[in-house]
Amino acid sequence: MAVTTMKPLPRAMLIDMDDTILSAYGRPEIAWNTIANEFAEEFAPLPPQQVATAVLAFARNFWANAEASWRLKLAEARHLTVKGGFTALASAGHRALPDDLAIRFADRFTAYREEEMFVFPGAHEAIDKLNALGIKLALVTNGAADTQRAKVERFELLHRFHHIQIEGEHGFGKPEERAYLHAMDALGVAAKDTWMIGDNLEWEVVTPQRLGIYSIWIDVHGDGLPEGSTVKPDRIIRSLTELVPDQV
Repeated sequence: MAVTTMKPLPRAMLIDMDDTILSAYGRPEIAWNTIANEFAEEFAPLPPQQVATAVLAFARNFWANAEASWRLKLAEARHLTVKGGFTALASAGHRALPDDLAIRFADRFTAYREEEMFVFPGAHEAIDKLNALGIKLALVTNGAADTQRAKVERFELLHRFHHIQIEGEHGFGKPEERAYLHAMDALGVAAKDTWMIGDNLEWEVVTPQRLGIYSIWIDVHGDGLPEGSTVKPDRIIRSLTELVPDQV
């Protein structure tokens, strides 16, 4: 019987925050439908699900093509995407929904996401154990300075990392190569000694692999790689707890 050997732990790990340590922005279809039901009377006669579907479709297309600067203006981006979804509905012959409703709907979605955010089970403990093993840890997250820093504080991450790198504070973010190079420089390590862990295939696998970093994709919901994906993570996990050796 073949014996599977685990890759030895590295000197350093670069770890994403949203939807890697925190349940933050995953499964947006569930969130949009939940919030749409709160606005059912104002959307009538349009069914809430139809409004949510239109907004989600516009939002996915928007984010697939959006410039990086929009990540730093998340609330404003949501105003735009909800208005876009409303416009698409009106163009299809449905009732025209007003802009003030779009703003309130988008802002409620933003508030709901904040309310529902939580640390994935075992994430804190896994990070603490990796720290205890002497692994240098960097939190590398995209997004606005105030929003992301508030999460770092709220979810007690500051003391758990040797380096905190927030896009809005540093002026650059993933998948820019300097985001990874800067984090490794801060930890005093080279690519061959580093793992990158996160949920975004482009940000946490494609670019890091190009730099020689061992790249781990976290697939929290077990959905598997997207159909037709050519990206090949070095490893796929569902929880940060899988990074900790059994004997620890």
